[in-house]
Amino acid sequence: MKIKSIFETAKDTTKRISPIPAAERTLADKKHLSCTIRLDQGRTFQRVHGFGGALTESSGYVLSLIPAEKRQEAVAAYFSPEKGNRYTIGRTHMNSCDFSLGNWACVEQPDESLKSFCMERTDKYITPLVKEAQDCMGGNLKVMVSPWSPPAWMKDNGEMNNGGTLLKKYYPLWADYFVRFIDELKKRGINTWMVSVQNEPLAKMVWDSCQWTGVEEGEFAAHHLGPALEKYTGAADKIKLLIVDHNRDIIWDRFSESMAVSNADKYIDGVAIHWYSGDQYENLAKIAKAFPSKEIFFSEGCIEGGPRPGAWFPGERYGHNIINDLNNGLTGWIDWNIALDMQGGPNHVGNFCDAPILVDTAKGELHYQSSYYYIGHFSRFIKPQAQRIACTIDSYMTPATVDGKMGNMMECCAFKNSDGSLAIVVMNRTEADMRYELCEGGDTTTLYCPPRGIQTVIIG
Repeated sequence: MKIKSIFETAKDTTKRISPIPAAERTLADKKHLSCTIRLDQGRTFQRVHGFGGALTESSGYVLSLIPAEKRQEAVAAYFSPEKGNRYTIGRTHMNSCDFSLGNWACVEQPDESLKSFCMERTDKYITPLVKEAQDCMGGNLKVMVSPWSPPAWMKDNGEMNNGGTLLKKYYPLWADYFVRFIDELKKRGINTWMVSVQNEPLAKMVWDSCQWTGVEEGEFAAHHLGPALEKYTGAADKIKLLIVDHNRDIIWDRFSESMAVSNADKYIDGVAIHWYSGDQYENLAKIAKAFPSKEIFFSEGCIEGGPRPGAWFPGERYGHNIINDLNNGLTGWIDWNIALDMQGGPNHVGNFCDAPILVDTAKGELHYQSSYYYIGHFSRFIKPQAQRIACTIDSYMTPATVDGKMGNMMECCAFKNSDGSLAIVVMNRTEADMRYELCEGGDTTTLYCPPRGIQTVIIG
């Protein structure tokens, strides 16, 4: 087996996506073998579009408070094709979200003509950040746009927060609003690749939110937004349209309900998911099997409840989720805020969260968290259009591990890049060294992964 390189990150070490000669992790002795990982290039699954993060008003604001060279460092840490996590996707919000400096909309007061449409708030912190990310990667950024709420005057509760619903008389106007926002971005040199109808449509939150039933979302997508986008771009340059954009526990029921609407299959390109309800990976697998032509996109996830500077578990949570989502049909992955301050904000309702890069705005310093490095083990090496290959694990009894159980020790996924190389991500969440066999074709190599560690193994 020709192992080209191994990259490693591990707790209580200095290794952070560090290259390691294969010989340093190769073992001749199979004693205390934890598992055998079998790769099968003959069994292939979905291709992936890539990885990315959210370019929110809060992230743009925080990065505006530090010296220009540090801001550039943060953007490059994510979007540089050479030295960063090689993100290719960015998600941003139309109107405000909770990670904004307050509630705002592009059309604040009732105006069914949309003549008062204003990009002032978007242009202050969001547009510059999106353009910096785009420039950093040579202009090839794929942008996803999502709303958290329509303007207050379009809703039945008269406010952007606390749920409420879009008044049905405004369905056509809200679709036009999407198109206007997309067109304004285009005038600024930003092309929209994908939209979702609504962020978390089941949620009644104290921040920007709007509730939709599955039927309502399907009808809006198939009868209003889809046709409006098609009219704007033409069929050849179709903007992808995703629905649900909510937790895994409800995605199967919601997606199935929306897809039963007439013309849904024509206009709805897939489902967006979040991780806040727990694992429930089987729901991705059900959608991948029942709707094989549709996208399954992870559009948001973070560590809730404020920042965790220096903590290791956030990285492991990311690794666990990314591996299992990919193994169940995921076609793209987007993190939440790329940068927040040391409080985990700003957030206009105090819903503070963690981010892979925390910014000390007073000192002008960037703090890279474990999540940044764990994400990088996927985003740097699983390249756009890579195809997942079969990766199975036979686990054995290993008394040295925390629980001594078979299984529950090693997790992995494997992809074949367009250049023919294989990228295998292996994660060990236990407190013990994990010795594992890696089998591909007729070749077998015995390696080990250190405690609380993650490795990317490149073959070929």
